[in-house]
Amino acid sequence: MNKKNIKKHIDRKHTNQPIQDINARFHLASQCVDKSNGIFTVLKVASGQNSPLHVQNKTWGEQQKVCCESNECQVNMEVAQRSGMLSYQCMHVRSVSFCTSSAEGVSLKEDVLTEMVRAKWFGDEKKNMCLARQQLAVSSSVPLSVETSIGSPQTKKFISVFEPNVSYYSRLGRVIVVYNTKLNTWHCPCSKVRRSCPHKYIAKWHLFQTDRELFRTVFSREESPPQKAHTHSEESNVTEDHPLYPPNDLGLKQMVQYILQNKMIPAVLPDNIRAPSLGQDYPKYLCPEETVCHRCPGVVPLSDPILITKRAKILSNWCIVEEVSTYCKQCPLCGMFYRYQEWKDQLHNFNDHIILDIHLCLILRNLLQAHTAVSRAVEFLQDLTGLKYPPADTVLHAYLHFEALTDHEYKYSCITCGDHPPVVIMDLHKKGVFHLSVSDIQGPAENFDGEVNLEKFWETMSCDMIGRGFVSSGRHNPCAVSPTYHFWAPWIGKATRRSDSVLNTEFEKIHVSKSVSEISEITVTEERLREELYKQKVVVIRKLCKECGLDSNGSRSDLLLRLSNEMKSRQTYDKIFDKIWGASGGWAVIMCPCGIVYSIKCNLRAESPRDFADLLLSWKHMPNVIIYDFARGLATHLNLRASEKLPISPFEGRLAEPIQSNIELAKCGKLKVSLPWLNTKKTEPDLNGHPVTGSSDHYVLYDRFHEANTKDSKDVLRKLTLVPQLAGKVNSQVAEQLFAKMKKNNYFLNMSLPSTHLFQMRNIIHHYNEKKNNKLLERLKKTFGGMMVKNVYGQAVFGKLTSFFYFLY
Repeated sequence: MNKKNIKKHIDRKHTNQPIQDINARFHLASQCVDKSNGIFTVLKVASGQNSPLHVQNKTWGEQQKVCCESNECQVNMEVAQRSGMLSYQCMHVRSVSFCTSSAEGVSLKEDVLTEMVRAKWFGDEKKNMCLARQQLAVSSSVPLSVETSIGSPQTKKFISVFEPNVSYYSRLGRVIVVYNTKLNTWHCPCSKVRRSCPHKYIAKWHLFQTDRELFRTVFSREESPPQKAHTHSEESNVTEDHPLYPPNDLGLKQMVQYILQNKMIPAVLPDNIRAPSLGQDYPKYLCPEETVCHRCPGVVPLSDPILITKRAKILSNWCIVEEVSTYCKQCPLCGMFYRYQEWKDQLHNFNDHIILDIHLCLILRNLLQAHTAVSRAVEFLQDLTGLKYPPADTVLHAYLHFEALTDHEYKYSCITCGDHPPVVIMDLHKKGVFHLSVSDIQGPAENFDGEVNLEKFWETMSCDMIGRGFVSSGRHNPCAVSPTYHFWAPWIGKATRRSDSVLNTEFEKIHVSKSVSEISEITVTEERLREELYKQKVVVIRKLCKECGLDSNGSRSDLLLRLSNEMKSRQTYDKIFDKIWGASGGWAVIMCPCGIVYSIKCNLRAESPRDFADLLLSWKHMPNVIIYDFARGLATHLNLRASEKLPISPFEGRLAEPIQSNIELAKCGKLKVSLPWLNTKKTEPDLNGHPVTGSSDHYVLYDRFHEANTKDSKDVLRKLTLVPQLAGKVNSQVAEQLFAKMKKNNYFLNMSLPSTHLFQMRNIIHHYNEKKNNKLLERLKKTFGGMMVKNVYGQAVFGKLTSFFYFLY
């Protein structure tokens, strides 16, 4: 740090100052880029390296609009409106009032674009795309591209580019493309890093015409590096045996239940427990604190401490403490064993031979959030300390033992959308699987109706994790959970689900004789299966050709063509289905537009709308708008499942009546269906209406990726962009973005046992949700400078605590 900056640093970081208000002397730099529509670029923050964003402040004409494209500001606005602060404006909108400059648009020339094609910056197809965008901008009376002079550092160029379609990254019809002249990299919010898009082409066109020197000695960098594959060893867990301890069967179950009910670890640990334990003197003798039996009536003293082992080890992130003695006690009447399990000593006892330091458990938790397997963490600790740690799988089971005893609420709820979100996005994480033969799954009883007690199932799953601390292998664990159709439950937050009894009707997938409803239900069409087939590697495709009796020689395209033609045969279709789709179930996920996961379900069989219908029918209040990649199939299945109520209505989940005039208008982009209750609750709620919106309408729409994949002309009425309240506000790709993160865990999750995979996935998603919620909560507190509370629907609001609200922690 420079000496001259110390005073300013102290003022900013180490002094509690009130939030600076926007005024003529202090405001964010801004510049007008579209005078006719009142579009401005405004710096995101007041200091540091900074990039601009778009703000619209049009207070004239018939269509007046004041809006900021920042998602954080949108959330703040919703919280302010719920809290009665109707005049609230974010600092970006307020800063526009002090704007004194404007950036002039440049009339881009076609001959410059032709010169770029000759120089091989891109081809004729991209040139035609740029010219089409230019014509569209001219017809819309908006500038195609404008370079804004605000933003830092000076080595970056910021180009505001016209975007005709409103989406989550272009809420105001423009995007900002950033070119780093020092690193020669381009960034656009609509595409991944090092991937081209129309906005980047237009920005290059703009800079090639206005600042050609930038293109003298640089080359385009838009290819992504290859990713490395990962491997993982099979799980194993070995502990020593003792002649008296641990107990077997019923005695072990009783001991596990006692630990689960009486030795829970707080979800939020005190600071002295969370602190690193460097230099701590660990105890050498670990004895249970209980002195009397908790099961027998009256006061029954326990036996004297019984030695289990003298060779236990305490593992920390900096050392291993050896020669630790662990003890147990036994009740002389009932025979119940009690062991050391005291988290207040900063220790977590796994199996009486391996004891983890609490801080090490927290490190492993955070490493998993960074997609680092426990096996890699153990390898790192061994390299760092030079010590020999136990096998990685033993450490993994010890960590899961810690998480099973941690008193997590698993809320699975967003503080912005509340416990009952009116809009949800659903998708399947196909690559998140575990190894299991479908034939090994135990079938349900004849009278099984698909109802599973969710709390009982997940409590049993926790007992499975705890029981591993007493046995040498899973075969000897009386609490072990195996996949079965009648006892396999999803997870839905307590405030969101209708009761502890939830639906799981996957057993219906195995029925040979199909009812009328099953025949009407469309599960996996030939087009969807072909789409998945095209994603496979050439080795898999070549093997499939051999299994189907086709020629396996030739290029990848030749093989795909043969399989596609042969897929019309039912026998070939079944083979491809079993290989590509039926190999695993994957994870069905329901999320809110903010990216918080509300429900997860690990499918035992191939995905179908049935899995998502089970989740939705288990909710207390079904969302008004459901976004799914197979909307028509889901709407059909839900209405067949509950034909007496028709939960998906009106128009079978379409946005308008499926008549030819509406279909033609929707194809031309001229049909708009307003759902005002998404922004403001109905003054007179419908019968059985949603508690947040007051509407009883339920629509099933396609996400942006799959809206063109259907052959039914009526499905054009399921487009997300037809609803003004959703277009540009709802990011239908949040599920894909979550899966992009979760697939980084596949290299260790997919090698796990089914119960390990299931328990660990729910726990990872829980911490992911909590992290996003806490980040948003801190920002809201900073923005509004006061206490945040939840209303009766679980949504964050700013105000005083009353009987209708409760604190947000």
